[in-house]
Amino acid sequence: MKDRYESPFSARYSSEYMQKLFSQDTRYKTWRLLWVSLARAEKKLGLPITDGQIAELEAQVENINYDCVSAREKEVRHDVMAHVYAYGKAAPSAAGIIHLGATSCYVTDNADLIVYRDALLYIRKELLSVTAALAAFAERYKATPTLGYTHYQPAQPVTVGKRAALWAQDFVSDIEELDFVLENLRFLGCRGTTGTEASFLELFDGDADRIDRMNAIIANDFGFDRCFDVCGQTYPRKTDSRIMNLLSSIAQSCYKTATDIRLLQHDRQLEEPFGDAQIGSSAMAYKRNPIRCERVCSLARYLIADASNAAMTASAQWLERTLDDSANRRVSIPEGFLCADAILRLTLGIVGDLRVNEKIVDRAVRGYMPFIATENLLMEAVKRGGDRQELHGIIRKCSMEAIGKMKDGGECDLLSRLAAEPAFGMSAREMETILDPGLYTGRCAEQTEAFLRKIKPLIKDAETDFEKIEI
Repeated sequence: MKDRYESPFSARYSSEYMQKLFSQDTRYKTWRLLWVSLARAEKKLGLPITDGQIAELEAQVENINYDCVSAREKEVRHDVMAHVYAYGKAAPSAAGIIHLGATSCYVTDNADLIVYRDALLYIRKELLSVTAALAAFAERYKATPTLGYTHYQPAQPVTVGKRAALWAQDFVSDIEELDFVLENLRFLGCRGTTGTEASFLELFDGDADRIDRMNAIIANDFGFDRCFDVCGQTYPRKTDSRIMNLLSSIAQSCYKTATDIRLLQHDRQLEEPFGDAQIGSSAMAYKRNPIRCERVCSLARYLIADASNAAMTASAQWLERTLDDSANRRVSIPEGFLCADAILRLTLGIVGDLRVNEKIVDRAVRGYMPFIATENLLMEAVKRGGDRQELHGIIRKCSMEAIGKMKDGGECDLLSRLAAEPAFGMSAREMETILDPGLYTGRCAEQTEAFLRKIKPLIKDAETDFEKIEI
């Protein structure tokens, strides 16, 4: 409805997959699947639950009467119990055994962990796609000289591909961190009101082994191989903080890449994709603003800031639990995932079709080559019998004079100034022979090739058909 607020992540930025994954339907159907799994495990371990009851629960997983839920929640002011009530209405023979021995966090927390796990797996695919696109770009331009910058001032040449390899390396670091988070992600299980499992000791007549088996069965049903060793009523909120820190790290990588492209687009060395019918400005028809990169940076700032929510929540959980985490988590974590998804989709669209204006790149680097080459020129002049200290002074004096002329709008005439110095002993033509930018990029191409060989096994199965945001 257009007369109600709608999150921009749903309206403009995030993928259909991620929107569906964090939808209310997915959340509440997962709750019901968790109740089914609990009932199955309890029956298997000897509690008086029938196959018919389980079959009825299974048949009604997707039949959620939201009107019934809403009406019941207004009455009891408890969302989980409202859903238990509605599920019991849909599966009346099983109404008495739904949620047996459990507390609300059994469904809320475990469902979150399932959704977060699936979201991380999807984010990983997007990260691989971005990395693969950057790797292809780096391979293509691994030996293309370009002006390097330190402090955003001209410095020694690098290559276009080496710079892309630096970006890709950040994303590889994010993939490694994501794999660590996934590897250490655990299930809450069904642990009772304060994590003591006291209700299940009662149900299973004090048999602790059956409780452990029940939790292992439920965890396995949802693809987890272990539960937290100890917990309160909730799973430790440090898990959320770890996840959000990862998403922040991804945002940082995207921000860095997009910012570098924005800086280079200022001089038209690189350009993000620009549609044939795209309008850059409502007033200045000639404009080609880097709006995709700007959008990446804008959203990345939001995600980096959003990560602090999880840190504050983890630090503020009193004893076995407090409920001041709930409303915050309900907003901050889904929005964080949707934002990461949006940023990666934007970044993939940018780097997958990034344009290099090679003549402008070449002109920029050659414009500074006389200054960049002065050390080599110094060495050559010394080899011809010159005095190193005297020559250094000549280069400094001539460089300052040439820069002064350039500041007044003139051309760089450093070589002709050096050639006019008798002590230098070289003609301008002789100096020009060592001004090839490719002679000054060091091991850039070799470093890029080595990096690409290293990450090849990681990105070999990267998908290329992810939905991209069209501008």
